[in-house]
Amino acid sequence: MVTLFDSKYIDLFKIIGQTADTLGYECYVIGGYVRDFFLGKENDDLDFVVVGNGIEMAKAVAQVVNAKKFDYYESYGTAKVTYNNIDLEFVGARKEFYHRESRNPIVEDGTLKDDMDRRDLTINDMAFCINARRFGELIDPYNGLEDLQNKRIITPLDPNITFSDDPLRMLRAIRFAARFDFTISDNTFKAICDNKDRLSIITKERITEELRKMIAGNNPVVALELLHSSGILKIVLPEVAALSGVTRKGVKQVGHKDIFKHTLEVLNNVAQQTSDEWIRWAALLHDIGKPIVKKWVPDNNGNGIWTFYDHAAAGVAIVEKIFKRLGLPTDARMELVKKLVNFHMHPTNLCNETVTDSAVRRLLFNLGEDIDKLMIICNADITTGNACKKKAFRDNYELLKQRMVQIEESDKLRNFKMAFNGDDICELFNLTPSKEVGILKGKLKDAILDGIIPNTKEASKQYLLDTTLNNKKTWIYQ
Repeated sequence: MVTLFDSKYIDLFKIIGQTADTLGYECYVIGGYVRDFFLGKENDDLDFVVVGNGIEMAKAVAQVVNAKKFDYYESYGTAKVTYNNIDLEFVGARKEFYHRESRNPIVEDGTLKDDMDRRDLTINDMAFCINARRFGELIDPYNGLEDLQNKRIITPLDPNITFSDDPLRMLRAIRFAARFDFTISDNTFKAICDNKDRLSIITKERITEELRKMIAGNNPVVALELLHSSGILKIVLPEVAALSGVTRKGVKQVGHKDIFKHTLEVLNNVAQQTSDEWIRWAALLHDIGKPIVKKWVPDNNGNGIWTFYDHAAAGVAIVEKIFKRLGLPTDARMELVKKLVNFHMHPTNLCNETVTDSAVRRLLFNLGEDIDKLMIICNADITTGNACKKKAFRDNYELLKQRMVQIEESDKLRNFKMAFNGDDICELFNLTPSKEVGILKGKLKDAILDGIIPNTKEASKQYLLDTTLNNKKTWIYQ
C-alpha cells in the first residue's frame, strides 16, 4: 500500500509538521487529498486539521515558507496560506452542534475525533499525521479506506443525523457516487430519501454549486438518476423531473419515448463529446418545453399520438426561469443555452434536398460561431434504437454539415457583418438614425440571407436604390 512517503508534497508536509511540533500542536492533512491519494488521483487542495489554534498554526507556516499570501477568518477559526500557487487550508479541530432550523452549527474546540465525527462520508474522513514522531500515520476511524476499496458511499455516523444536521451532505454523497462510480449503501440512500425535504434550509447558491459540479463532472447521468430516484430532483429541478413518465390515453398506452430517459441519453452522448458545462446544460434542458405543449391528436381509428409542437420555443422561457431561480449566470452563458434549446430542431428540418440555401444561411446567421455546438446537441439527440434510422439521421446531418461548409465558405455567415451598414444607409437616403434605418437594414439583411444579392457594398447599395425606386417612404411602410 502507498504511504505518505510517496506523496509529491512530502517535503512540504515535513516542514508543516515540524512547525506544528514547535508550537506543540498535533497536525493532520485530511479529507479530499487523502482520499484522492489512495485513488492515485492528483489533488492540490491541501486541508489541515490542527489540534490547537488553526490561525496561529497558519501564521507560523506562512512565515516559515515565506508565503506570499495569508488570509484568516477569526469567526470561523480558519486560515489559508498560498504557497507556490497552492492553497493550504488550516482549521482548528472542532465539534459542532446543530439546531433543527439551521445548517449553521454552534462550534466549539474539540479533539481530532470530534472533528472527524462531523464529516460527510467515510471516504472523506481519513487523515495522515504529519508530526515528526508519527509522520505518515493513517487515521481512519470509520474504515474509509475499506469503503474506498469497495467503492461504497457511507456516512461515518447515523446517516439520518448526518443529513439532517447538514442536508448539503446528501448532494455531496450523490456527487461523489457519480464522480467515482461508487454505490451508495442502502441505509445511506434511504436516509437521503427520508431527509430530502431538509434541503429547504440550504441556500440556493450552495445547492446550485453542487448541481453545477454534477453536470460538469465525468458522470452527470448517474448523478441525475440518483437525484431522480431519491426524489431530490423534484425539489431542485422540478422542470426536469416533470419530463419523467410514459404518456397514456385512456386504458391504452401510446408509444412515445419517456422524455426523461431520452434526455439522459442525450446528456450522456454530449458528455462523451465535450466537457463544456453549458452545452451539457443545453442537453439537459433541450426538451424542457415538452410537458407544457404536449397535445393528444386522435386519428379515425380510435388511436392517436402525442405531439409536442413548438416545444423548443416554449423551452426558451423555461431555461431563463430555471437559470434565474438557481442563480446560474444570466449572461452570455444563459443566452447560449437558450439559443441551443431554441434551435435544436432546426437542423433536422433542414435535412431535405428541397430545402433552399436561404434556410441554411439563416441557421448559420442565427447561430454564428455556435453552430458547431448546436450540431453536438443534434447528433446527441439521435437516440433511436433502430440502427438503420440512426445511420440515416447521421448521414443526413453529415450532408447538412457539408452544405453548411460550402455556404459558409462563400458567405462567411459565422461572423456575419453587413458590408453596407446603418451609416451607409443614412448617407444614401439622407436619414438620421431612426426606426426607418432599422427597417432598411432588416430588408437588406433578408435579401443577403435569401441569396438575392451578395454581401458587398456595391450590390447592397444598388439593391436598396432599385427596390425603393427612389421612394423610400413607400417601400418602408408597405
